[in-house]
Amino acid sequence: MTVDQILSTKGKKVYSILSTNTVYEALTVMSEKNIGAILIIEDAILKGILSERDYARKIVLKAKSSKKAFVHEIMETDIVTVKPSDNLEYCMELMNTKRVRHLPVLDNGIVIGIISIGDVVKAIIEMQKDTIQHLNTYITQ
Repeated sequence: MTVDQILSTKGKKVYSILSTNTVYEALTVMSEKNIGAILIIEDAILKGILSERDYARKIVLKAKSSKKAFVHEIMETDIVTVKPSDNLEYCMELMNTKRVRHLPVLDNGIVIGIISIGDVVKAIIEMQKDTIQHLNTYITQ
């Protein structure tokens, strides 16, 4: 299974903010959209990603104010991305080795979606269910 297949199932909705937004504004959007990370896109270019983990480690634990801190102060700029043609095994390896939970999907440098570790796990479980069903059908015939 490829990243593009996951996106075709979950949709290619991309939520983004600007680096000049406050962290509080970013968290508000994340809460409203029920997402664990949001992309920072400016002039159609991916500049960073902000996750709940970034907030917890860089605002809460350092006793900063989310209403006063700006996204650019805590966003991750070393972004790990994937292409639509990448397979799930590659995504899992990236998530594990780079210790990330969200992968923006770029096609010719343009963000077309984002996948999370939950999306990858769900896709793997579905693939395993299909394999089990095929094996059961084969055995019972």
